Amino acid sequence: MKASSDQPGPRPVIPDDGRTPWRLLALLMTMTAISSMSLNLLVPAVPRLAVVMQTHPDVIQLTVSLYVFGLALAQLITGPLSDRFGRRPVIIGGFALATLASLAAIAMWSAAGLIIMRLLQALGAATGVAIGRAIIRDLFGRERAAQMIGLVASAMAIAPMVAPLIGGILDTLFGWQAIFLFAAAASFLVLVWAAMMLPETRPRQAPGAEGGFRANVGIVLSSPRFLGYTLSAAFGSANFFVFVGAGPHVVITMMKHSSAEYGLWFLPFAGGFVVGNMITSRLSMRYGVDRMLWWGNVIEVVSAVLGVALVPFVDTLGLVAIILPSSLIAIGNGILLPNAIAGAVSIRPQAAGTASGVLGCTQMLLGAAMAQLAGILVADASTPMPMALQMLAVAAGCLAAFLLLRSPRAPRKA
Repeated sequence: MKASSDQPGPRPVIPDDGRTPWRLLALLMTMTAISSMSLNLLVPAVPRLAVVMQTHPDVIQLTVSLYVFGLALAQLITGPLSDRFGRRPVIIGGFALATLASLAAIAMWSAAGLIIMRLLQALGAATGVAIGRAIIRDLFGRERAAQMIGLVASAMAIAPMVAPLIGGILDTLFGWQAIFLFAAAASFLVLVWAAMMLPETRPRQAPGAEGGFRANVGIVLSSPRFLGYTLSAAFGSANFFVFVGAGPHVVITMMKHSSAEYGLWFLPFAGGFVVGNMITSRLSMRYGVDRMLWWGNVIEVVSAVLGVALVPFVDTLGLVAIILPSSLIAIGNGILLPNAIAGAVSIRPQAAGTASGVLGCTQMLLGAAMAQLAGILVADASTPMPMALQMLAVAAGCLAAFLLLRSPRAPRKA
């Protein structure tokens, strides 16, 4: 591994010789996918759970919505813990908690108990998201980290697509308990896998480790450039949540297509994100984080403008007028998100876990707010224009965050 000048006492666990460490990336991809997969696995079983537990569907829906909140909150906790105590013990402890919570959920026969187990499940699964990005930054320089994060981020696009299908099959054939048994098995697999092959990658702390840790956290949270990268990542990915929040109403209710067609047309959106990730993995080393961020922003803004321009032609073009600009936005998102994450966790590599946790929490909370707002805006609309305008506003917010981090007042190095 190449030692970074701003990273005291690096651990030479994996040499950065230019080759892709696929064995480590496979583990990090699986760790990252577990959180989003566990979220979406339960969605098909929500109606049945309301009947089984004799409660209102809105109460059972909390097992999904509060799981998202749990993921956001947990990243604020697990990221700093990994900076203080190490990546490896926090990941092993997190997936042990996720395994136990999933098994305990099988024994729950009240909505309150199930909701509590889902929150604990989220707390454990969040370690894979927050700490996985920190591990990549521990091992690689900023541009190389963006390349690796782009590859790992693909798992975040694929897992939500297959999880509802798996959950639906398990619920239909074996009942809702099988969903939690599957989640427990997946978490336990990662636990064993990490225990067997995951090295400790956290940089050794400088003399006065505890004070150094507090100082590192303070530097990260007070850095204007960290704020810029974090807001870039949050606004850049928020358009996905806008589409999730408004898309079903626009496609199914407004345009009179079936839910199956919505699911089919959702695939190009997820595919666009993967394409953007692949572009980042190919070009980030050549052009650098900030230039890739610029091009990701350009693609998002131009695509959002195209989306607004195509709304008057919805009757003629059909779903193409919705899916084409959304998929192009997703490509821009796939380019800018890994680079924004790499920039944020590089502000202070000694506190990469804290940086990743704060970024992930901001991303999840803003995304949830955008999804809720999108649903409200299109509820009484007669055209998709509110969704298109919200996507444009979010893209403009992402560009503003990028310009903020490029400001002369924002120091290049923390």
